[in-house]
Amino acid sequence: MVDGMVWAVLLASVVSFLASFLVTPKLIKFLESIGMVGTDLQKTNKPKIAEMGGPAIIAGFLAGMFLFIWLNVFVFSELLFSRDLLAGIFAGMSTIMLIMVIGMFDDMTALQRRNEGRKGFEKYKRTGLKQWQKPLLTLPAAIPLMAIMAGDSSMSIPLLGVIDFGILYPLLLVPAGIVGASNAVNMLAGFNGLEAGMGFVTLMSMGIFGYANGEIAAASIAFTMAAAVLAFLFYNWYPARIMPGDSFVYALGATIAVVAIIGNMEKFAIYIFAPWIIELLLKLRSGMSAENYGVLGKNGVLKPKYEKSYSLTHMVMKAGNFKEWQISSIIIGFQMVLCFVAFLLVSGFVFKY
Repeated sequence: MVDGMVWAVLLASVVSFLASFLVTPKLIKFLESIGMVGTDLQKTNKPKIAEMGGPAIIAGFLAGMFLFIWLNVFVFSELLFSRDLLAGIFAGMSTIMLIMVIGMFDDMTALQRRNEGRKGFEKYKRTGLKQWQKPLLTLPAAIPLMAIMAGDSSMSIPLLGVIDFGILYPLLLVPAGIVGASNAVNMLAGFNGLEAGMGFVTLMSMGIFGYANGEIAAASIAFTMAAAVLAFLFYNWYPARIMPGDSFVYALGATIAVVAIIGNMEKFAIYIFAPWIIELLLKLRSGMSAENYGVLGKNGVLKPKYEKSYSLTHMVMKAGNFKEWQISSIIIGFQMVLCFVAFLLVSGFVFKY
């Protein structure tokens, strides 16, 4: 049984990686052909590159998940899913898909045509959705998980212990988790490879934790999405050929929340979500107005434009003379260490609540 499950997850992850890897360059050409491009601001020549990586990643994710379900239902007959397990998987996939579509809408509206001057001169101005609109639009994506009463209402909260939220869990905490995670991931972004690198490390950690605790549905979603993100990272790493866009970062945040909810690993998720929580606190210092970007200096070194640090990227910039890819690498490395420590803490190797 264990061998069959391992093979199912492995094959699904391979298919997810290959599908995303093959679809991404085609998506890049398509986006460039329709003018769906953005400026890579932290380069000397300010290149225009494709912007909206979500569809390629979701294509890989869906290919891998449908294979995983088919293998377990029709090939490894001893692993026939229960209805509850299948319901959790399909509800999670539905939530991720809905969030990705909302992110695509945000990406597309970010290039809104504006008519200027009496002669009808037109240009593209970045606008996108307003900040207050994003939580409202992402809220309905939680409905599939709410409908099946996903997750366990008893949660282990750091420093507080186990709390049973009862009916408030599906009605309030599930939608709050989906909306909060999908929007929070969008704050720590803007550097080549940063979002995808952070996402890969986080999802792989959640997959390992879920599998170790017998949460097969959650682990399968985490591993399959991680494989798709890794393939996308090949094209998104410095110098990037495509930027993730909101279609990806929303889907990434939603996936983290979905895995945490259906895998009953909220405590673990809170620990490994710390970088985005820190990012939120730093952003609040600026009234949510500061940007992550730096000022490009000699030899590609980036320095913050502000005296105070309003982002994790600012803190790294102030710590030394780093280029864009080095800043991304340092923050991703920090996330790797954090995930390892979180695994030790929650698994009880250090202490138990």
